[in-house]
Amino acid sequence: RSAASPLDAHLGFWLRFVSNHVSARFSQLVEGEGSSVTEWVALRTLFDNPQTTHAELIQALGITKGAASKVVTRLEEKGLARREHAEGSAREQVLRLTPQGRALVPRLAALADQNEEHFFGHLSAGERHALMAAFQALVSHHHLKQVPVA
Repeated sequence: RSAASPLDAHLGFWLRFVSNHVSARFSQLVEGEGSSVTEWVALRTLFDNPQTTHAELIQALGITKGAASKVVTRLEEKGLARREHAEGSAREQVLRLTPQGRALVPRLAALADQNEEHFFGHLSAGERHALMAAFQALVSHHHLKQVPVA
């Protein structure tokens, strides 16, 4: 019988352990505002780029065209975003935040900041910077592109 390393001997275990708790708490916070993490990423994308195409949103969310369409439909139903024809194009559509959607983004961003402070506020600025730099180095090394939304 060969020896097997324990689960908690792996960085991946601790990364997932912390990540699951950070994500679950943030999900609860945004759900309290009637939103989801996926909607938050979409809203934040539209906030930065007022004329986002469907293709750009699909890339930002890292989800299928059909799933992105459902997100856009939910945002429209909630009065947070709308589809419009791109300037000079009868076919291409762009997505824009409504005033209600634009007002929601800073509130959700504050929840993200609150969640960050809850989990990482006890760390020194240097420790937080080192942790972020380590994760960014992993993302770069492995050419990770997809933004986490779930």
